[in-house]
Amino acid sequence: MSRVVHPIEQESYRRLRARLDTSHFPPLTRAVVERVVHSAADLEYASDLVMAEDDLVRAHAALHTGAPVVVDVQMVAAGITRRETVCRLRDAVAGPGLTRSAHAIRLAYEQVGPGALWVIGNAPTALEELLTLDADPALVIGLPVGFVGAVESKAALRASGLPAVSNVSEKGGSAVASAALNALLYHPVSHPEETS
Repeated sequence: MSRVVHPIEQESYRRLRARLDTSHFPPLTRAVVERVVHSAADLEYASDLVMAEDDLVRAHAALHTGAPVVVDVQMVAAGITRRETVCRLRDAVAGPGLTRSAHAIRLAYEQVGPGALWVIGNAPTALEELLTLDADPALVIGLPVGFVGAVESKAALRASGLPAVSNVSEKGGSAVASAALNALLYHPVSHPEETS
């Protein structure tokens, strides 16, 4: 994907890198860390985020070969550029022991099946519901925000062994979740003939 980077974004990254050394991160991890830090203007994300480069490499390949992208809320969808997403929140209903966000995750899984990239930036209950499904995701970007359930749902994601991007603190939200996905979207795709 070729994209023209606006001069303001270029300057923002220059300032970010002047204040935060990200050179020790592997390429995709660095891309995610920098884009999340950039989206929130919060340098603490560099030590708060948790991810594995191997998971990102596989997710990057899946994303660029057309794997579906599912989001928990329209605010996350609005932040993901140049890619269609699935968000079933408008169709979902709350029920006994089931939040509307959790029901939306069930509906989305029924629609897309296994192998999707899941981007959850708002509702801890959406992340909790995803963990109950046999979703076999390409990646779960689990960055819900809040004082109730956010830390616990992200810890459960890390404990699940699923390929994931998460963070340890209560911080998160739609902007940082979509930024993490955009980092993978914007990162160049290498072709086999370029690496030989």
